[in-house]
Amino acid sequence: MSNKIIGHYINGQHIAGTSGRFSDVYNPATGEVQAQLCNATAQETEAAISAAQAAFPAWSSMPALRRARIMFRFKTLLDEHANDLAKAISLEHGKTISDARGEVTRGIEVVEFSCGMPYLMKGDYNDQVGTGIDTYSMHQPLGVVAGITPFNFPIMVPLWMIPMALATGNTFVLKPSEKTPSASLMIADLLAEAGLPAGVFNLINGDKEVVDVLLSDKRIQAISFVGSTPVAEYIYSTGSKNGKRVQALGGAKNHLVVMPDADLDQVADALIGAGYGSAGERCMAISVAVTVGDVADKLVEKLTEKVKTITIDQGLNEKADMGPLVTPQHFSKVKEYVDLGVAEGAKLVIDGRDYRQKSFEKGFFLGPCLFDHVTKEMRIYKEEIFGPVLSVVRAETFEAALQLVNDHEFGNGAAIFTRDGEVAREFTSRVQAGMVGVNVAIPVPIAFHSFGGWKRSLFGDHHIYGTEGMRFYTRLKTTTSRWPASNKTIGSEFVMPTMK
Repeated sequence: MSNKIIGHYINGQHIAGTSGRFSDVYNPATGEVQAQLCNATAQETEAAISAAQAAFPAWSSMPALRRARIMFRFKTLLDEHANDLAKAISLEHGKTISDARGEVTRGIEVVEFSCGMPYLMKGDYNDQVGTGIDTYSMHQPLGVVAGITPFNFPIMVPLWMIPMALATGNTFVLKPSEKTPSASLMIADLLAEAGLPAGVFNLINGDKEVVDVLLSDKRIQAISFVGSTPVAEYIYSTGSKNGKRVQALGGAKNHLVVMPDADLDQVADALIGAGYGSAGERCMAISVAVTVGDVADKLVEKLTEKVKTITIDQGLNEKADMGPLVTPQHFSKVKEYVDLGVAEGAKLVIDGRDYRQKSFEKGFFLGPCLFDHVTKEMRIYKEEIFGPVLSVVRAETFEAALQLVNDHEFGNGAAIFTRDGEVAREFTSRVQAGMVGVNVAIPVPIAFHSFGGWKRSLFGDHHIYGTEGMRFYTRLKTTTSRWPASNKTIGSEFVMPTMK
């Protein structure tokens, strides 16, 4: 067992932690514990909130342009350290180094977007709305805000939150996943190097004890969360009950509808990448292919051949397409879902349960799994598996396929592959999902749009980053002003004010 201890970052300082309660941080490729994370106490969490609260007045009153310049320097440092960040991600999550670099890049895009915050925060102004009366509005920061982020994107998801919150003038407390903490701690050092004042950003590692402090402390004004639906619902209900603004992004079961006119080679390539990339540990992974008409057999045949070309290895192998799962517990959970699918009567076309990675026999490697003849009554269809498991569901018509997507409890993302523009337009108009792809399997919006699902994939009113992020992290204030001459009598008014 490793002697490396991972602690916290409070008020500009790395803190070892005092709780004596630890969580194992694995190297998923080797199966070994490479570090232990010290779970924070309630008092340590409160200290981080206090540091953020103390830093808020000076930070929020700093000109927005100066805050944006710090974000710009932060973006430059992220570019310079992109490979180091990617390596840290790969060593704790297991995803391939190329995939980790892509994650870092998508996070940097949001930092770039946040550099334009002085423009985005511009208010509106109307002069002479009444005689001698002007009205103007402004966006002002909330105060101390917090982010709770998942294991599968330890850089990208925090960067969906942190730059948006800081650039709008808030101070921040981050609680990253205890499974992949190291990359997020690197963010703290880069922010400090960029010139961020101490206390503006703080990081607390830990478990539910930390989360409950963040949800209950009156100084926290807003909570951003990305993770599973049961936890998202808990975060939303508890945070809202305590008077906080909450955006909680939950689980997914993303469908890709395959129309009879689609190019099946393109579809197969898209499904292989979207279904098995990052070992399926993506909230935007495609886990269900809905085939329309008679294309299922041909598609399954192509998928079976293409799966054989996937290179599985430890994440630092530049040629690897897919790495291991994140922890032994998650490995067991995904494997149990495959067992369940067989028991439920689905046809297991490709069985990855007995896969063994040469030289990494103790790693958490699960080979790609492909089910056919999956039905909507099966748990492997209903529930989020979060692993390299792809299910093929057969539908006779487009309407039946669309109904499957819309009936599912999750509405994170959906895609359709077709050459028919009318069908694609009908799908994008009627599908009940927050993010839609047309001949694009993973339609993650670019930074100047916003990310978020529908139904039980999102709790709260705001999607994350983009202009939605600016609105989430600010309050709108409207001022109506009049400057009458000092010697002019206005008189008392006892009726509802109207503009004359």
